[in-house]
Amino acid sequence: MQKNVLVTGGAGYIGSHVARQLGEQGYNVVILDNLSSGFRELVLSGTLIVGDTGDTETVSRVLTEHHIDSILHFAAHTVVPESVSDPLKYYRNNTANTRTLLQCAVEADVKHFIFSSTAAVYGDTPSGVASLNTATNPINPYGRSKLMSEWMLQDVAAASDLRYTALRYFNVAGNDPQGRIGHSLPKATLLVKVACQHAAGLRPDISIFGTDYPTHDGTGIRDYIHVEDLASAHLKALTRLENGGDSTTLNCGYGHGYSVREVLETVRKISGQPMTILEKPRRAGDPPSVVADASDVREVLGWQPQYDDINEIVRSAWEWERRTAAGELPFAAG
Repeated sequence: MQKNVLVTGGAGYIGSHVARQLGEQGYNVVILDNLSSGFRELVLSGTLIVGDTGDTETVSRVLTEHHIDSILHFAAHTVVPESVSDPLKYYRNNTANTRTLLQCAVEADVKHFIFSSTAAVYGDTPSGVASLNTATNPINPYGRSKLMSEWMLQDVAAASDLRYTALRYFNVAGNDPQGRIGHSLPKATLLVKVACQHAAGLRPDISIFGTDYPTHDGTGIRDYIHVEDLASAHLKALTRLENGGDSTTLNCGYGHGYSVREVLETVRKISGQPMTILEKPRRAGDPPSVVADASDVREVLGWQPQYDDINEIVRSAWEWERRTAAGELPFAAG
């Protein structure tokens, strides 16, 4: 019997990669996206419904009419500095809308829920490495908005038949290796994309925010995970729940990091383009180092990443921005 899944935010960067993989695995995919930061052109699998996760009537209708068994929830705002300057925007879209979605899910007897969480729930960890035993202490509203959603999931699961997996992402980067879809938001803030946009001539320069961190070269260190590997973790998490697995929370990263300077040098090398680099003060809400202890995701899900290579990550990102600059991807104009 075909399985029916709802992917919220499925026309966005990560959601579109997951939706594509779900379609390739034979799922009947329904995508709910308000297209505020998504693109119709990124929907390669399933049916797109333009709507908002905070709209109770729309969500309830979609869940009922399409007989949804499982929800994969990606719809969210994700820019840390913006969350600091406009926190209520994040608590409305990330937290309040998740509450609405969960209420509709329980009422529609949805059994499985995969939640797009973040390493930002940990905040500034003393060692720079976050494991599932690390205390959650988010230092920005983005991280807090996601942690509150995790708490709601725990409480709802305890009071209902819903089972969930919360996946805490580290720094997602790269694009579909076959070049069919990619990170298409022109004003994105993720380092690998922004650096590749600059190399492709879509941005005049690239900034390093903070050169005095207690790291080997003074710049922030992050654990970069290829979006294709992250998407495959979602499918394994869903399969586990479908097979009776219990609710759990897992880190999604590779377990090692690269500094901002190292990423920029990789972009320069792969693109072959000179780079204008500006050094600026630290941004509010940015910890010095964020690396995953991701041993649990491998053990619990049997997940084996295929693209754990910064060169591979940058190469797929660069190719997307090169094609954008060449006018081959008009919907992803920089």
